[in-house]
Amino acid sequence: MPANRAVIYRGPGHVEVESIDYPTFELKDGPGVNPANVGRQLGHAAILKVVATNICGSDQHMVRGRTTAPEGLALGHEITGEVVEVGPGVEFIQVGDLVSVPFNIACGRCRNCKEGKTGVCLNVNPDRPGSAYGYVDMGGWVGGQAEYVLTPYADWNLLKFPDRDRAMEKILDLAMLADIFPTGFHGCVTAGVGPGKSVYIAGAGPVGLAAATSAFLLGASVVMVADLQKERLDQARSFGCETIDVSMGDPKEQIAQVLSGEPEVDCAVDAVGFEARGHGADAQTERPATVLNAVMDVTRAGGAVGIPGLYVTGDPGAGDEAAKVGSLSIRLGLGWAKSLSFTTGQCPVMRYNNYLMEAILHDRAPIARNVNATVIPLDRAPEGYTEFDHGAARKYVIDPHGMLGSAMS
Repeated sequence: MPANRAVIYRGPGHVEVESIDYPTFELKDGPGVNPANVGRQLGHAAILKVVATNICGSDQHMVRGRTTAPEGLALGHEITGEVVEVGPGVEFIQVGDLVSVPFNIACGRCRNCKEGKTGVCLNVNPDRPGSAYGYVDMGGWVGGQAEYVLTPYADWNLLKFPDRDRAMEKILDLAMLADIFPTGFHGCVTAGVGPGKSVYIAGAGPVGLAAATSAFLLGASVVMVADLQKERLDQARSFGCETIDVSMGDPKEQIAQVLSGEPEVDCAVDAVGFEARGHGADAQTERPATVLNAVMDVTRAGGAVGIPGLYVTGDPGAGDEAAKVGSLSIRLGLGWAKSLSFTTGQCPVMRYNNYLMEAILHDRAPIARNVNATVIPLDRAPEGYTEFDHGAARKYVIDPHGMLGSAMS
């Protein structure tokens, strides 16, 4: 049985690469595993040799100590891999397949899955609807920032790439299908982005840049990306985005400069989430409701707001008691008065990933270039976490087996 190593959360600001058990077709006890999930038999699962696994901003929330994640949790929910073993209940996925793994773990059997709401599957997490690999309060499924990982309900969850050689030529782009590309796309779709529309995207991290890529793919006329960090704004500008520096204050004045005097956009996307900082003089101060209120303010009446940015029900590091349980000072009256539509929650990855795969394979979506995908070996994962936390304008892709070849940088 091969050895297995993974990125392990060891407390606020601290991750290590450590040896863990090789996956088996049974969910065992461990850090974060819900007791009701212990002993679950997984004949429907596949074991993957991890080809690429990415560091996500959602992982950083845990590593910063802003969630109730337990020490010892194996991290990682953005996984691309090669199937090396399948359980007796797997019918269509085969050993040797190269696959993308949606970060949502879904059974394919419950009411929500049958309605396409795979982000809130009812059967994989005893705590609440919805699950993911290597994430706090998501049932305890072992994370994929590892050499090998188990993926349940393989026939349902895994997206097989149709041609291995062609896929490996685009592997950095395809690695974004596990989460950020569908998530950014979902933010834009739910915000109503379409041909000729103007779009404001709050946040120039990887999800924000993926949303900007998606907005262009959907036909937007102008895509504005807002952030506090120059390096991230430069990255957004590198592929045609207009940029809004919110450290300078309220974004409306800058939006008006882009839109010939019009201070409001057709569509807005919140790609920041609950660790938002203020604008202008408050740019160095955490203000968790700032972005939600800003996107309502800058969206025209009758418009829509997509909210793929993460908001939590438990934030022990919040600055006030209300925010610790996810209660924020949101200007709901403003949203109501403007008849805005809102969509929140996990992206249902399977709703989009096959189409986005085809867009990548047919050279319509250079997502790896746009998010500045940067390959690092597994041993450098702690360094990647630190650099990302300091605001590096990169999407770190971990290469556990050295399979990414010339993509290494």
